[in-house]
This record gives sequence, structure tokens and C-alpha cells, in this order.
Amino acid sequence: MPRPRCERCQRPLDHCLCPLIPALDSRTRVILLQHPSETAHALNTARLAALGLRNAELRVGEVFDDLAQLLATPGYRPALLFPGDDAQVLTAYDDGRDKPLLLIVPDGTWRKARKLLYLNPLLEALPRVTLGQVAASRYRLRKAPEAGGLSTIEAVVGALNALEPPACFDALLAPFEALIEGQIRAMGEETYQRNHGDG
Repeated sequence: MPRPRCERCQRPLDHCLCPLIPALDSRTRVILLQHPSETAHALNTARLAALGLRNAELRVGEVFDDLAQLLATPGYRPALLFPGDDAQVLTAYDDGRDKPLLLIVPDGTWRKARKLLYLNPLLEALPRVTLGQVAASRYRLRKAPEAGGLSTIEAVVGALNALEPPACFDALLAPFEALIEGQIRAMGEETYQRNHGDG
């Protein structure tokens, strides 16, 4: 019999993360486009990001038919958070003069994220933005395939912290940290060190 789950955070009830999920305001509107294969992922950090930000939305799919309408959201300028040769490093809004971003964040492995761009040409055509210097990922349960590889929630926090100082969005990471700690505890310290420890 499956364990009962929290409807909101989708975690088993005895591991519900809702008390740790903040409700943060941002000028930036964040749209997370999640590849369907990510929905069953134990960490599902895009969902945590969407739950913790009032001005965020999570959409699941491969092809998004209403993308043109979404990108035309009044009062925002769309940009894709994705690396590329022409990607602009995110910097703080020039107060009063800058329209806030409608930040489109693909969620999936690099391969799946690239597939989302391929299947949705409007995404491919968007101006790209990227993070400047990034700290190492706190996602200690996997080795990122390339330097600067972050989980989706870490990328969103990094982007908002760059765009909206002095506001700080690190509180979004609390449920993510708790999830990772819980998974490490579940596998046991020895197994964790053998599989994921440094060295």
C-alpha cells in the first residue's frame, strides 16, 4: 500500500516539506517548464521553487501550445535562463527603468532541457540569460555533468538574488536542503561517502 502523500509538496506525509516552504514575493515572474520525466523525481526542485514563490508558475509538458500568449504577459520582458554563447549575465534591475523579466526556466536533464527548446521554437528564439559566478551546487547526491551545473531551484535562487538585491531568496533552499539531508540519512553516511563523498 503506497504511503499517503501531501497533496501540496507531493512528499510522504511523514516527510512533508510544507512547513519549510516560504512564500516569497519577487518582481520577476518565474515560469518553470518541466519535462514530464522530472515529475516523479524524488527531489523535484522545480515544484519546490514554484511553491515557494508567489510570482511563479510550474507547467509540465514537452510542447507548450500557449507559449506565445505566455511570453506576451503584459509588464514583463521574456528571457530564457539557459547557457549559450550569446547569453547575458544577469545583473540587478536598473530601478524604475527596467521592466522585470518573465524568466523562463527549463527543468530537466541538459538533454531534456535542450529537447524542450527544440520542440518549442519560441523558446529557442528568446534572449538567453545566465548566472555569473556560481557557487558549487549543494546537490550532493549527484555529480553535475559540467562545472556550474545546479539544480533548478538553485539556479532560480541565483537568478533572483542577482536581479533583485538587496532582497535575498536563499530561504527557498530550506526544503531542498532538508530533502537532501533526509536522503543522505536514509542511505546511511557510509553509503553516501562511498558514492558521493569527495575523493
